[in-house]
Amino acid sequence: MVQAPDNRYRLYAVRVFVRDFDAAIDFYTNALGMRQLFCDREIGWAELDAGGARLALERATDDEGRALIGRFVGVSLQVDDIDDTYRELTRRGVDFDEPPQRQSWGGTLAHLRDPEGNVITLLG
Repeated sequence: MVQAPDNRYRLYAVRVFVRDFDAAIDFYTNALGMRQLFCDREIGWAELDAGGARLALERATDDEGRALIGRFVGVSLQVDDIDDTYRELTRRGVDFDEPPQRQSWGGTLAHLRDPEGNVITLLG
């Protein structure tokens, strides 16, 4: 097996597909408080600061993209205090499946849904 240099690969972005591009930008920037780094409404692409990598919002324009909306995305966003974050986001109207739950491996998870039904995980 060939070993790659330590920094050959770096995560640039994780894409989340959406139908309503403007509502998604509003949710991720205003409800979650993520900083917008780039946005092109014409092409339907935005990049948000996710602490080193980017969370990219992409307008789904075909059946393949639309099939990826409203599912478990597989993205975990780490937060300093998951209980405080959960309370604050709940006050802002963010929909969670349930309150944060301690996991057998020691971490705490909470799953939120964006307006499109995409499930994002918070990790504390």
